Amino acid sequence: MSNFTLESEAFDNGGVIPRKYGYKNGNQSPPLKISGVPENTLSLALIMDDPDAMGVAGKVWVHWVLWNIKPNVVELKENSIPSDCLEGETDFGEISYGGPAPPDKEHTYIFKLYALDQKLGADKGSTKKQIEEAMKNHIIAETRLEGKYSP
Repeated sequence: MSNFTLESEAFDNGGVIPRKYGYKNGNQSPPLKISGVPENTLSLALIMDDPDAMGVAGKVWVHWVLWNIKPNVVELKENSIPSDCLEGETDFGEISYGGPAPPDKEHTYIFKLYALDQKLGADKGSTKKQIEEAMKNHIIAETRLEGKYSP
């Protein structure tokens, strides 16, 4: 078993995501720390979404899709992405980080990090669905970080 983990110095797992990372309050991506990447990993992929949006939006809202992150990357700095990695389209219709923006009540946002046995051939702007399809049968390990955010 690996100790594959995703953490943030900005909030604890299950804690409250600070306002400046919200879509309408600065929309900066939070700093993320990656550790325990399995040895045979060739790339990492990150998906941030909001399953609580199902009630109001009728779907899991996609906030960030990032892939082909090099396996030796140990952190994603605040409001930046590592070089060479690609970003996909969010449900805001943008190719970038889209922060929390719950329309009704507190939602839980999930950052899912995947260790993959290959680099993905997907093009910049691909959707979460396309990335999940590309990752199928290539996931070595998976970890997650959850944060809460209220309107």
